[in-house]
Amino acid sequence: MEAIAEAQTVIVGNGGRVAIPAEILESLRIVPGTRLMLRVYGTRLIIDPATAKLIDSMQGRFAGGPSMADELQRDRREEDKKW
Repeated sequence: MEAIAEAQTVIVGNGGRVAIPAEILESLRIVPGTRLMLRVYGTRLIIDPATAKLIDSMQGRFAGGPSMADELQRDRREEDKKW
């Protein structure tokens, strides 16, 4: 797969927010309100526009595993304890 934009560094802000550079947003046709799917492969974070086809392909992939919402809430509570 060929890169469509130069690699760019971004900074994670409050609440885990990340600003995606305009060049990347434009090249992927991501506009405000676009849903994104996040996946982790080893140490890589993959971000894809959440098309119906992509959502269907992921359906049930994590069935029976821990609740991602519960995991996120647990992580947030742990972060709050640090402050």
